[in-house]
Amino acid sequence: MNDYDHLLSDSERDFLSVLQRFAADELVPRAAATDESGAFVHAQLAGLAALGMMGANLPERWGGADISAHALFEAVAAVAGGCGSTVSALTAHYLATDSILIGADDTLRARILPDAAEGRLLGAFGLTEPNAGSDPADMRTRATREGDGWRILGRKCFISNGGVADFIVVYAVTDPDAAHRGISAFVVEKGTPGLTPGRVEQTMGLRGGHAWELDLDLTVPDANRVGAEGSGFRTAMQVLDNGRIEVAAMATGIARAALSAARDWAKTRIIGGEPLAARQGIQWMLADMATDLSAAELLGHEAARQRQALHDGSGKRFSTAASKAKLFASEAAGRVADAALQIHGGYGFTRDFPLERHVRDLRIMRIYEGSSEIQRNIIAGRLLA
Repeated sequence: MNDYDHLLSDSERDFLSVLQRFAADELVPRAAATDESGAFVHAQLAGLAALGMMGANLPERWGGADISAHALFEAVAAVAGGCGSTVSALTAHYLATDSILIGADDTLRARILPDAAEGRLLGAFGLTEPNAGSDPADMRTRATREGDGWRILGRKCFISNGGVADFIVVYAVTDPDAAHRGISAFVVEKGTPGLTPGRVEQTMGLRGGHAWELDLDLTVPDANRVGAEGSGFRTAMQVLDNGRIEVAAMATGIARAALSAARDWAKTRIIGGEPLAARQGIQWMLADMATDLSAAELLGHEAARQRQALHDGSGKRFSTAASKAKLFASEAAGRVADAALQIHGGYGFTRDFPLERHVRDLRIMRIYEGSSEIQRNIIAGRLLA
């Protein structure tokens, strides 16, 4: 964090200091057992709520911590360095609350956001479908007006927090002939008849941050519509701009933990009478890892700078910066964690050390919130426009 202290206020530094202690004292000791058992991270999220982290993406008006985009990047990285499963559930909650913050009217914001910021409500982001992953325009979930409400019928998949969330922002097609402009968003609250969580996906990593299938055959009142009819796609894309910076922060936090473990191991592991760190091959591996990590941090904070400028009213959409940060950080972190495991040798391949978990947890970062290939399409499209 020290390299970015100049970007933060005194209160933000204090907030991060408390959060880093919580990650070290509460998240790290539980991470391996959470991964082994696959238990959802309820207790970890409750601890973060007590620190104000569940609303760190929200302005003070709606109960949030009102911290800068730079501080949010570092906060998400701190949680990620402690436990990948916990940060996955946390940032899924942010996708839901960002959807309401960006797209909803003040009445709906007031109903949901203050309780979500305090951790009394947990959110989920219902966008992905079995046949509509990278392109939401292929969405098949339909929402049709019925009286003073909406009948929603369809299926979602890979919905983080979906089966335990208190509310889900569900995206559905309201006008099949309008393509992207025919998608709307709705808040579906826990206990709504016809909201049926399916199985929890058995994932390679992030095993305590569950992703569910959701079957939807339900009705919600018009008051639960997030913004104007047909505004859902625009809202989702703005939410994903934020989410991609948060993925970059997640990847950065886990990469920091992996590099720290590799550095400490290289300095203390004695082979042939000398530490591994005395060998040029290991030194070069560490140098490449540190360089990858620094580049990821710089791209992440540049995207955060642009996010903050938009929030302050002096900037514009930061889609390209978010895509660059997400693309590079997710791929660089994978390289860093793999190299850290290699430096640990056979020990790194065991569950006695966190490296194999870091490798597994990081693998999804190249896929969700838009795969690396989608990020390259976005970047190239803007470059060639």
